[in-house]
Amino acid sequence: MELAHSLLLNEEALAQITEAKRPVFIFEWLRFLDKVLVAANKTDVKEKQKKLVEQLTGLISSSPGPPTRKLLAKNLAALYSIGDTYTVFQTLDKCNDIIRNKDDTAGYLPTKLAAVACVGAFYEKMGRMLGSAFPETVNNLLKSLKSAESQGRSEILMSLQKVLNGLGGAAASCHRDIYKNARSLLTDRSMAVRCAVAKCLLELQNEAVFMWTAELENIATLCFKALENSNYGVRVAVSKLLGTVMATALMPKQATVMRQNVKRATFDEVLELMATGFLRGGSGFLKSGGEMLKVGGSVNREVRVGVTQAYVVFVTTLGGQWLERSFATFLSHVLDLVSHPRATQTHVEAVYSRRCVSFILRATVGSLLGEKAQIAAAKEICQAIGKQMKAVEAVVNDTSGENKSGAADIAASQHVMVCALQELGSLVQSLNATASPLIQEASIGLLETVTSVLLHPTMAARLAAAWCLRCVAVALPFQLTPFLDRCAERLNNLKTSPEAVSGYSFAMAALLGGVHQCPLGIPHAKGKMVVSIAEDLLRTAAQNSRLSLQRTQAGWLLLGALMTLGPSVVRYHLPKMLLLWRNVFPRSLKELEAEKARGDSFTWQVTLEGRAGALCAMRSFVAHCPELLTEDVIRKLMTPIECAMTMMSHIPSVIKAHGAHLKASAAMVRLRLYDILALLPPKTYEGSFNALLRELVAEFTLTDNSANTTTSLLRSLCHYDDSVLLGSWLQETDHKSIEDQLQPNSASGSGALEHDPSSIYLRIPAGEAVPGPLPLGVSVIDASVALFGVVFPHVSYKHRLQMLDHFAECVKQAKGVRQQAVQLNIFTAVLSALKGLAENKSTLGPEEVRKSALTLVMGALDNPNPILRCAAGEALGRMAQVVGEATFIARMAQYSFDKLKSARDVVSRTGHSLALGCLHRYVGGIGSGQHLKTSVSILLALAQDGTSSEVQTWSLHSLALIVDSSGPMYRGYVEPTLSLVLTLLLTVPPSHTEVHQCLGRCLGAIITTVGPELQGNGATISTIRSSCLVGCAITQDHSDSLVQAAAISCLQQLHMFAPRHVNLSSLVPSLCVHLCSSHLLLRRAAVACLRQLAQREAAEVCEYAMSLAKNAGDKESGGANMSTATPLSSGKDEESEKKDEMDDDTMFTTLGEEDKSKPFVAPRWATRVFAADCLCRIIHLCDNADQAHFDLAMARSAKLRNPTNDLLVLHLSDLIRMAFMAATDHSNQLRMAGLQALEDIIKKFASVPEPEFPGHVILEQYQANVGAALRPAFSQDTPSDIIAKACQVCSTWIGSGVVSDLNDLRRVHNLLVSSLDKVQAGKGSCSQLYRESATTMEKLAVLKAWAEVYVVAMNIKKEAESKPKRTIKNTDDDDDDYGTIDELPPDSLITLVQPELPTLSRLWLAALKDYALLTLPAEFASQLPPDGGAFYTPETIDTARLHYRNSWAPVLHAVALWLNSTGFTCSEPAEAAALSGLQKRSTSVNLNQASGATPSAKSLPEINKDRMHLILGVSIQFLCSPRPEEPIEHVTACLQALHTLLDSPYARVHIAEDQLIGVELLNVLHRLLLTWNPPSVQLLVTGVVQQIVRAAQDYLQEKRNTLNEDDMEKESCPALGEGGDSGGLIPGKSLVFATMELLMFILVRHMPHLSTKMSDSPSHVATKTRLSEESARLVAATVTILSDLPSLCSPAGCMTILPTILFLIARILKDTAIKSADNQVPPPVSAALQGIKSIVTLSMAKTEETQKQWTALIRSTLACILEYSQPEDSLPAPDEVSMLTAIALLLWSASSEIIGVQSLQNGCMNRFKNALNSCDPWVQAKCYQLLLSVFQHSNRALSTPYIHSLAPIVVEKLKAVERNRPASNTELLAVQEGIKVLETLVALGEEQNRVQLLALLVPTLISYLLDENSFASASTASKDLHEFALQNLMHIGPLYPHAFKTVMGAAPELKVRLETAVRASQASKAKAAARQPAPTVHSAPTIKLKTSFF
Repeated sequence: MELAHSLLLNEEALAQITEAKRPVFIFEWLRFLDKVLVAANKTDVKEKQKKLVEQLTGLISSSPGPPTRKLLAKNLAALYSIGDTYTVFQTLDKCNDIIRNKDDTAGYLPTKLAAVACVGAFYEKMGRMLGSAFPETVNNLLKSLKSAESQGRSEILMSLQKVLNGLGGAAASCHRDIYKNARSLLTDRSMAVRCAVAKCLLELQNEAVFMWTAELENIATLCFKALENSNYGVRVAVSKLLGTVMATALMPKQATVMRQNVKRATFDEVLELMATGFLRGGSGFLKSGGEMLKVGGSVNREVRVGVTQAYVVFVTTLGGQWLERSFATFLSHVLDLVSHPRATQTHVEAVYSRRCVSFILRATVGSLLGEKAQIAAAKEICQAIGKQMKAVEAVVNDTSGENKSGAADIAASQHVMVCALQELGSLVQSLNATASPLIQEASIGLLETVTSVLLHPTMAARLAAAWCLRCVAVALPFQLTPFLDRCAERLNNLKTSPEAVSGYSFAMAALLGGVHQCPLGIPHAKGKMVVSIAEDLLRTAAQNSRLSLQRTQAGWLLLGALMTLGPSVVRYHLPKMLLLWRNVFPRSLKELEAEKARGDSFTWQVTLEGRAGALCAMRSFVAHCPELLTEDVIRKLMTPIECAMTMMSHIPSVIKAHGAHLKASAAMVRLRLYDILALLPPKTYEGSFNALLRELVAEFTLTDNSANTTTSLLRSLCHYDDSVLLGSWLQETDHKSIEDQLQPNSASGSGALEHDPSSIYLRIPAGEAVPGPLPLGVSVIDASVALFGVVFPHVSYKHRLQMLDHFAECVKQAKGVRQQAVQLNIFTAVLSALKGLAENKSTLGPEEVRKSALTLVMGALDNPNPILRCAAGEALGRMAQVVGEATFIARMAQYSFDKLKSARDVVSRTGHSLALGCLHRYVGGIGSGQHLKTSVSILLALAQDGTSSEVQTWSLHSLALIVDSSGPMYRGYVEPTLSLVLTLLLTVPPSHTEVHQCLGRCLGAIITTVGPELQGNGATISTIRSSCLVGCAITQDHSDSLVQAAAISCLQQLHMFAPRHVNLSSLVPSLCVHLCSSHLLLRRAAVACLRQLAQREAAEVCEYAMSLAKNAGDKESGGANMSTATPLSSGKDEESEKKDEMDDDTMFTTLGEEDKSKPFVAPRWATRVFAADCLCRIIHLCDNADQAHFDLAMARSAKLRNPTNDLLVLHLSDLIRMAFMAATDHSNQLRMAGLQALEDIIKKFASVPEPEFPGHVILEQYQANVGAALRPAFSQDTPSDIIAKACQVCSTWIGSGVVSDLNDLRRVHNLLVSSLDKVQAGKGSCSQLYRESATTMEKLAVLKAWAEVYVVAMNIKKEAESKPKRTIKNTDDDDDDYGTIDELPPDSLITLVQPELPTLSRLWLAALKDYALLTLPAEFASQLPPDGGAFYTPETIDTARLHYRNSWAPVLHAVALWLNSTGFTCSEPAEAAALSGLQKRSTSVNLNQASGATPSAKSLPEINKDRMHLILGVSIQFLCSPRPEEPIEHVTACLQALHTLLDSPYARVHIAEDQLIGVELLNVLHRLLLTWNPPSVQLLVTGVVQQIVRAAQDYLQEKRNTLNEDDMEKESCPALGEGGDSGGLIPGKSLVFATMELLMFILVRHMPHLSTKMSDSPSHVATKTRLSEESARLVAATVTILSDLPSLCSPAGCMTILPTILFLIARILKDTAIKSADNQVPPPVSAALQGIKSIVTLSMAKTEETQKQWTALIRSTLACILEYSQPEDSLPAPDEVSMLTAIALLLWSASSEIIGVQSLQNGCMNRFKNALNSCDPWVQAKCYQLLLSVFQHSNRALSTPYIHSLAPIVVEKLKAVERNRPASNTELLAVQEGIKVLETLVALGEEQNRVQLLALLVPTLISYLLDENSFASASTASKDLHEFALQNLMHIGPLYPHAFKTVMGAAPELKVRLETAVRASQASKAKAAARQPAPTVHSAPTIKLKTSFF
């Protein structure tokens, strides 16, 4: 379609398409125009302007729909503002004429509305240019406003708003008219009109001064009236108007005040006006005289909620600084609201008012103030609480009774207290650790103030104070234990005051409930303390009747709270608890009966409260300690529970006897009973089902309850997607906590702590700030409904039928309001039951049960109450799900079809259309496929019913459900559905927001159905796609935020399936704007969408977001911080990373440049923690991206090449600065994040060199910062987790090698030393704030840090020892101020660790021992020491395990290093003597101490054995199955430890003596290789294997040596080594077998073709790629070990394994010996050659028995190598040198009998010939060297054939050099090597043949000499050859004087050449000697093989 559009409307194309598609075509053209006009060329626009105006004005009268008219108006205005304006007045007049038109028919309405919209757009765009015409326009609009219907009214008001906006102050003359006309409409019956008026008046008040002066009171009254019977949208709009007007009245805008001299309102007047709305609602003020006296008449709740929002708008408009300045006044005003008698007429109303006031405080103080201001606000609140409390105390202590109104004051004061304390708690909790000044400054006295409220006479205030304490303790965990102790102490001291018992027990319960939010917990002993206090309270309850009730409640409350500490604490007190529970209830029926007769009303009340409390504690136990619920415990619990069930039936008679005031206590018992039963498995109480169900059904059918209480669960049981119909999306707005008050179910939103004190210690439900249990009446019904759902699936069909029939009967019996209530409860219960059935996968039952259920449900489908209809539809769907029979489903569907065809009323049409949707939703596409066509056609028809928007909403919602559930089956109906959706979007008035929301849902469902097809390019798909995009565009432009949210999720789906077609350049900026929206759902949708976009197109998203931020000129505060979060989740490119980093900088340090009206709140701690996390994330992402990020030199050059390049290393100082700021902050979370960032920075940048100072690294300049960042973390009061992290950073820093000067290191090192002293202090020495495992964590972290430092220190020492000692050059002065000078002595670090080693080693071993015990499987739990280990206590085993798991690996490595360095010689007693002083302090840390034995009882060998077992045990246990999430460092540390350990002779002997340990270890390593791929791990494994093999070799060698000494006399020597005489290896027992298995695995992993199984498998692809460097090293290591294996075997054993080993070595040689350009020998090749050598020279293999086999093996190997060295076409050329070396090795080492076979000999000679004839001089040189070694072989029989065959070729080659002199060094080398061969031959020859041999050599050498003329011009190589020949000749002459003379004599021309050369040489030497005093010796260049094999 884009193609069909140009600036002008393509009228031919429009004429060709069908009538139905025209509106879409026009809308698309307008969209196109909207984009193009802005970008188009002005002259183009002016050319076509006339035609364009015609077309556009023509469209006005073509009845455009709402979105079209909006765009049309926008385009017309834009056209005039870009092009010429001279016809604008004509167009304006045209529009005015249309508006004046008297035609009131519905058909003409769209045209009128379009004209109105155009007028508004003109003025908005062009403003004062049209000033002259505006009075007429405004009058015209106001006239038609009077007669217009609701759509017209809202459109006209919106236009007026735009006119006012465009004209500003110039419209002053019309302000009064507009005000008069608009204000009456504020109470219009259409909600959309009310919203429009509010917006219009909001625009008006910008300029119209009278609105906030003379008319202020009227405006207020109007707004209050407008809020009556309003919906959410109206409340938001009106509150915005009211709040803004009030704020303007208080602080007018400067400009308007300058113009007119106005009287400003005072603060008190404004607040007084607002308060009237809050307290009296909309009733006028004039009548107030008489009304004030009658306190009756409750406030309209909608008004109160609206005014609450207005308060927030009022404060927000005035801004944070204003709030800071006038907080005290504002606070006292707001708190006065809630103490006013009108606000607290009933308890529920009081709770509602409290919620409103809390909302005002939270929304203002919580979001407008920065952290400092929040602390100041908290002080104010504290003072307010103190003042109130003084007043209360005065009343309580006033015994004279002077103060008559005292009781009322106390009642009012409780609500003030609740609001103030809740806000104080929330403030402290949001400030978190930054709130510490509040606690520490004595002048504030926060704690004293709050604890004083614990003695308040009312329960609500005491609970609020307890809650506030819990918040403080969670924010500042170091206060938790002191608080508990203080409360316990006060509770003991004030046992006789009922308030104190109640208040302090509340506080303790609350604190215990907060423990789970404090990761460090509380000391274990506190549990015992709580139990003893609770027991004491329960025991003494009966002693004093004044206190019985409070003590009973308090005792049980504390026990319930104790349960939240979890099984590790409760386990110890369980027997006592079970006993207490059993004793609360009567033991038998007889006792129960006897009970009824006894007691008065008070004892019954105490008894019932006690039993409720006991059940509550049980419920807490079952909920928090599921691990302890064994069969046995459940059985013991059932005794009291069954008794409680029996008691239920007796209660009514007790209440009759003793009065109705027991009803509440009885209800409490029932509530607790239902709660605990719902948590237990129903099987446990099957026997009591009948009685229980009777109670439950009576409960929710309100049988004994005269009030019409309804359950609050119905909404949550209906499907989340039905929120559109239920309006429950209000639960997801920012105003949830106050909007809940307006929901229809009983006491909705009136949650308060005093309704159920036990909620003070329970976990807070998600999304709530303070727990708010509903009033008891509602809670009991809720609990009964929930339990009904649990029990129903386990009840027999007979009883199900009875209950369902009973439900129908109950509904029939009840009338009116009561019927609605009963029906709501019953439906909730039925839904709950059906849900339970579905979860249990059980069915509903036989026909009659279904029938009864169906009757019940179908009856409600046409109930006038929409909630009931919704529930009925849901129930129908769930029934279909649990029945699951096609016929049943068909029957239900048919029933609805019939109803829908005949019914005309809205109610049944909506109900049954939902029923269809729910059926499809729960049965899914397949189950309901046959009804799909009918359902769709009916719903499509219903959706077009324009007369009722409700029918449209419900039918579209159902349609969306069907599309969703049908999936691909719906594909056939996509086109008609989509065209309907578009038509409706273009025609339905925007005020019907629900219809638009459902249309959005349908659109999203359709997009999902079409799915990935949307990428296609076919005609139909293109049409579908463009329709979807148009739909998205319309919904995106809608004014309602829920519709916009739907649009965003549609676009998100589209982007998933067809990313190319979603335009990010417009989408991303709009999403970023939505992040700051005032609507929660819209923010959520935006974040979700941004996150998805960022995962795919991070760079683009960042680009658009950054450009938006630049254009806006300011960073959005608050909400925008989320935007940086989203792109981080993906692997993004550099640009975006850097942008984020800049954001992080600003978050930490600067404030964004805000427009000055809104002062910016400095980032609070949570934002800064987020920034620090982003920092780490960025470092991590850069690590994966590009090396230049971590290389200063590279980064600088990249920056020079391209200045926009931004690399991490260039920001290092910022990184360090931010990490430092974070690590030294007040907030603990931020300190953790900062230390983490610091650690990451050190790890990543430690090795980055400083280009300007070679030999130094860039981090060195930041030593001071790092030290300063770490020091505060080691102070006395730092929490354990931070100390642990800081230790980690210390060890990273010391070990990173950045700092080379010992004195600089000492600073950080001292921190570790100080913490080591703490570790030695032993258990239980310091006063504890946290749970014991926190100490464990801290101590282990210290030991781990020391271990890491020690490991690094030993590595440095080892490297220094292995390096040759450097001579320090004193003479050279070239290294000025750096170089060797501050290189520290090699053992520097070790000197720091050495003094601590005796202590450390002992502690390390102790920690390892603990770890070993803790890793034992559960069945060995009985073997654990009863009083814990060195660093853990038995109670905290579970948490301690985690800390051990984090730190054992470095400790193990350190212990291995230490044992290796001391050589196992250091025994415990020696240490004990050295540390006797320490031992006295803490014996618990001592190791290996048998009870009662002295430390010296064990001998050194035994101790060593224990240590070996400990280390091997820990390693093997871990390596057996390391968890996949285990960090790789642990695996490597463990392997390195083993490697180190096996370096020491003791360990080698130990492992070799007991071969099974070795085998076991090898098998475990094999397993490890199967699961861990990284090459580093594999290399380490080969290292350990090599150690094991070497250990075995040494051990065997010893044995052989001793045997040989013994057996010198005896002839027969037993075959030592594996394989014995037979040669068999036993798998599982054989070390050799285990090793070969493991090595084979590694080889096949890297060279799969070695295994025939692998290479024959179909999945194997034969690839012959070069091995990577790591693989090559691995293969080399394995080959080395392989070739060591034969030495472990007996001769027979050798013959078993050698074929395999030789085969592998030969194959590896073949595969890795590939020619390379630089003639490097790859490691596998040299290893293979070395291996061949060691195998061939094995002495023990050549015994008589094995001679034959041996010969065959060596021959085969040689044959293989010969075959492999044959060049093939397909493969890369083999490296001849390596192959020849292998051949030479075999020739050299083996005897001639073995290799003297003719065929082999010929093969070998051929290889040598080929090499000699090779064109590569390097190969020739090597070949000569190898020939030399063969020719020199001591066995003449072997060498002679080679000499005969190859010497002639050598001579030929060397003769040829004369004609072809060497041009390069390599060629020269080849010649030199060849000459050496000839010389050797001369030397080998007998005397008589010497002349002939010299006759070959000497002429060749002489031919190399140059004459004087050519010498000067020859190349260097040629000259070198000349020199070489000359020297050799000079050398040969004296050697064989006789023969030499003979040869020279025979050829005189040779003699001449030689003499000339000698003379020339001597002459040049003389010259040189004259020039240069010192003689220099020039040696010939030689190249040596890397590894010498000979």
